[in-house]
Amino acid sequence: MNGPIVESEQLQDIGTEEFFYFFLRMRKGEVRRIVSLLRARYPDEGPEQLAERLIASKSRLALLGGALVNLPTLMPGIGESLKLAGVVGAASMLTRMNLYLINEIALVFGEDIDDTARIGDMMAVVGATAISSAAPGVVGKYWGLSPWTLLPVGALSSVVASDLIGRAAIRHFRRKASDRKAVPPNRSPTTEKGID
Repeated sequence: MNGPIVESEQLQDIGTEEFFYFFLRMRKGEVRRIVSLLRARYPDEGPEQLAERLIASKSRLALLGGALVNLPTLMPGIGESLKLAGVVGAASMLTRMNLYLINEIALVFGEDIDDTARIGDMMAVVGATAISSAAPGVVGKYWGLSPWTLLPVGALSSVVASDLIGRAAIRHFRRKASDRKAVPPNRSPTTEKGID
């Protein structure tokens, strides 16, 4: 169910594939399954409508994940190492969720999720998710906010980050799709721009 194995010079190398699989639990077969399911359920919708559905589904998960990132701060009786483990676990879940989101949107727009171009996209998502996960705690300490305030702030921060990631992905992949359509079939994009 992982799809056909394609040979191309543009594919991610095995080490990269394994890094995303083992460390970030990126399962591309699941990305393909979700997009296939979405296309089957909504056959009349275009890429943008399907991408909006993906963003909406991830927003609910981001709300829960953002709250979970900050939940350990409400438990003063547990040790710092247990708090850190809880924060890392929840932040890891949010990162994976956003990685799935960007790859699902790429696939909806006809992009190859095995292409090396996805590596840069995914690293940007990891960075954006890390910042959104850490922001409520940093702001809370700076402003002296109560731990109870951090729970809703963290939840909303995660929802906003996922929404921004999804909308940026739509703009990015929409532009790439229109660029592909603009290039005649017998000409390459580099030749079209005058670069030989």
